[in-house]
Amino acid sequence: MNANRKLPWDWHDGQIPENVFVDNDAYVETSFSFHLYRAERERAVEIRRGASTYLGTMFDVGPAGRVTLGEFALVHGARIICDQEIIIGDYALISWNVVLMDTHRLSTNPVERRRELENVPLRKQRFLSNQCVPCPIHIERNVWIGFDSCVLPGVTIGEGSIIGARSVVAESIPPFSVAAGNPARVIRKIDNHESQTD
Repeated sequence: MNANRKLPWDWHDGQIPENVFVDNDAYVETSFSFHLYRAERERAVEIRRGASTYLGTMFDVGPAGRVTLGEFALVHGARIICDQEIIIGDYALISWNVVLMDTHRLSTNPVERRRELENVPLRKQRFLSNQCVPCPIHIERNVWIGFDSCVLPGVTIGEGSIIGARSVVAESIPPFSVAAGNPARVIRKIDNHESQTD
């Protein structure tokens, strides 16, 4: 990254926000990943050593949000919707079109939801005001989340687990498990010899 926080290879004429930490050994494919970024916290996004984000990854981080990508984590085209905290552990693999959302951002009450949608066009920045209490998402180390999956608020995915493609994860998944479906359910455990970690 240049001194002006531009990526020399970037096709997008943007820059990495000041409150984003990118380790020297990490890789961000494009600053367009921060097009929806509104975070105000110090070090609101941390991309640690060897971590990578590729085309299509979007950091939709609200003012109080914080996202951490652990060492050697790889995020390929995911949508990260964060108003509190999303932690992606070391060596995690997040496949394309995955949605990680620590908030629904809209009320389940239809009257309140309609009122909020009517107000969006009146704002300078057309964002939802977030009427929901966010709940952190923790994705522990060595987790693999298959493409088109959605991880909902308050979920922890335990170390070494695998989430099958197109799953909706509404409840926490224990370590060293394979889970799939809508809603995602554990379909098998990973044997000890399969779960060796350094």
